[in-house]
Amino acid sequence: MPIVSEIYRSVLGESRDSGRLCTIVRLTGCHRRCHYCDSAHAFQGGEGMTVADVVARVRDLESTLVLVTGGEPLLQQDCSELMQALLDDGRDVVLETSGTKGAQTLTSVPEGVHRVVDVKTPGSGIPESEIDWDGLACLGVRDELKFVCVDRHDYEWSRDLIRAGVRLPAGPGFTLSPAQGDLEPATLADWIVEDALDVRFQVQLHKVVWPGRERGV
Repeated sequence: MPIVSEIYRSVLGESRDSGRLCTIVRLTGCHRRCHYCDSAHAFQGGEGMTVADVVARVRDLESTLVLVTGGEPLLQQDCSELMQALLDDGRDVVLETSGTKGAQTLTSVPEGVHRVVDVKTPGSGIPESEIDWDGLACLGVRDELKFVCVDRHDYEWSRDLIRAGVRLPAGPGFTLSPAQGDLEPATLADWIVEDALDVRFQVQLHKVVWPGRERGV
């Protein structure tokens, strides 16, 4: 039975589907404590719901697109079953995950789910050794690798990793985002343009539209 922190309808703030009407299913629990975390309220608490009840709630909110996030959603054993049930209900399903060790692997995610993996930069505070590099290898063209940059060092680390083409799969798209409060969006955009880095620049749209709100966006 999934433990659910919150379910609500909003506008998706990140990924290539940014701007689309979306239902957010936020699961409880996380084994990481990233420097830039904006969902610490999901670390504890929540409500146990059957997969069928979650699907019914999503159906009531009348959004074709569904984001399953956390916390770290792949900590929950029922996460894959939930995503499959949402797919079976005709939803477009996006998973947002850390891609780090200690949770279910990315290969456990049902086919058809769009996986958005946050590759932990040095500024996140998560050691590079905790990244599931082997798990990232299963990602394909329908998936995304996201790098949240706290400073210039994070940017250069991400840039060099992308350009090297060794530890990352070739299929997924790459997205770079500034950590809110740490790095100005224009600064990161300038670096990308200066280096002609072939990535997608992204800001958290929901924070632009609803500044200061932590829940329900």
